[in-house]
Amino acid sequence: MGHGTVAGPAGGQQVTLRTPAELADALPYLLGYRPEDSIVLVALHDREWRGRFGGRARLGIPAQTDDWPSVAQQLARGLVTGSERRGARPESMVAYLCQEPRNGETGWDVMERLRPLAHLLRTACGSLDVPVVEALCISGGRFWSYCCPSEDCCSPQGESMGLPGTSVLAAAATYAGLQVRGSLREFRARLAPWETAAALEQEAALDAASMDLVPRILDAQSRAEVAADALGLARRLMGRLSDAPPVSGTLQSDLRDDELLGHDEAATLVLALQDRTTRDRAAEWMEGDDAGPALRLWRTLARRCVGPYGEHAAAPLTLAGWVAWSSGDELEAREALAMALGADSSYLFARLLHQACNEGLDPESIRRCLRAERIGRAEAHVDHSDVARRPAEYVDLSDAARRPAEHVDLSDAARRPAEHVDLPDEACRPAERDTCKPTSSDRAAVAPQPSGAGSRRRRRVRAAGAGTRPARRTSGGAAGPRTPGTVAARRHRPVDGTSPVGEGPGCGDEGPKGRSPVRRRSPRPGTGEGT
Repeated sequence: MGHGTVAGPAGGQQVTLRTPAELADALPYLLGYRPEDSIVLVALHDREWRGRFGGRARLGIPAQTDDWPSVAQQLARGLVTGSERRGARPESMVAYLCQEPRNGETGWDVMERLRPLAHLLRTACGSLDVPVVEALCISGGRFWSYCCPSEDCCSPQGESMGLPGTSVLAAAATYAGLQVRGSLREFRARLAPWETAAALEQEAALDAASMDLVPRILDAQSRAEVAADALGLARRLMGRLSDAPPVSGTLQSDLRDDELLGHDEAATLVLALQDRTTRDRAAEWMEGDDAGPALRLWRTLARRCVGPYGEHAAAPLTLAGWVAWSSGDELEAREALAMALGADSSYLFARLLHQACNEGLDPESIRRCLRAERIGRAEAHVDHSDVARRPAEYVDLSDAARRPAEHVDLSDAARRPAEHVDLPDEACRPAERDTCKPTSSDRAAVAPQPSGAGSRRRRRVRAAGAGTRPARRTSGGAAGPRTPGTVAARRHRPVDGTSPVGEGPGCGDEGPKGRSPVRRRSPRPGTGEGT
């Protein structure tokens, strides 16, 4: 396809685009929204002056011109390699530069200022053997072509874009059920933090919630309780959103959802979602009747990440992107995930989902994993409930209880699996900036031992007549003999004053700090006991 030639998009109904004006009018329908401050590349397939639209790639125009060469190379290479992974290398490209005039500029000024960028795009695509057959600048309701064969081809004032929705492509898109969902700025406003007077009240609520929740999230014993409370609150809020009467328009709908959430409720959920376990449990609300209310809740929470809590928006934005992708809305999914990476570029969950969505993968594989997690958790709950209902005689400790204290053999406890060994700090450091999610072995390592579980230190069995162990002082200071069954239930606190294993805080972004693993000391020769 050359300047002023024919392009035929694929599909059940084929529409032919013959002029740059029709190409300019087609851009919002190719993306689903009107791009602003954007570089857009559209792949074309097939040769012989006929093109079939393929993949699209969009990137914001960098403010610094020094970044233009690398951006042009990155965008061109990304679209070509992405098309090749899907089995169809593009034959040519159409490039768009979209930016509105500013600071007293005219559309022609914008076109001339961006001309070097257009040249870099054409060079980058040409180096990959994929020529740019048309490059357009759209600004101020007019367009210019950078591929005019002569100065007399197009007017210096550009060509008018015409009224939106009046072209042949617009009619065909409407007939096919396609629609343009506003501008990119309007689209992102649904997920952007508040900038109103209410933002100060929300920030104060976040400050208060962080003082209460963050220490509890970092503590291994209270983390599960925080997660359960937060997920219960999220369920109630989803029901509240679902029961609200519908309103017309996205802006009115978002304002109504904002009114249904209190500042304290939103702050609690925003902080709780920073824990990876809580976030992953919330990601299970991805389909069926849960998807709609969950998506509205995650959008609302993203708007509440105000002021210094902007980085906290990565979690609700990622959940919004995931639910949108799972529901078939790839447009919102891509933008929400891109905004999540803008809030925290190291957020691994967002990065993986964004890559999978851009590569056209099926979200069903992720849905199957989350369903399996939910089923496994439910089965584990049933098993634990069954054990709890068994009578006490199923746990036979009578023989050990009848043994004298000096003859209790704990050698079996010393041979128990390694999941009960306190791991070094490095083993709990996450790959992303989330709160560390312990694995099954990590949970066993930090969980408090139940009464009667037995000490992990191996006690040597005394020979007959070897003497008795010195009596241990009671809480009142008097010495007295130890009674059977009390050894396992007692926790020993290290002499340095730190918490025993399972009682200190869990690992956060950098893992637990200021604590060394508990070391087991060897028995002293000749004493017959450990220290």
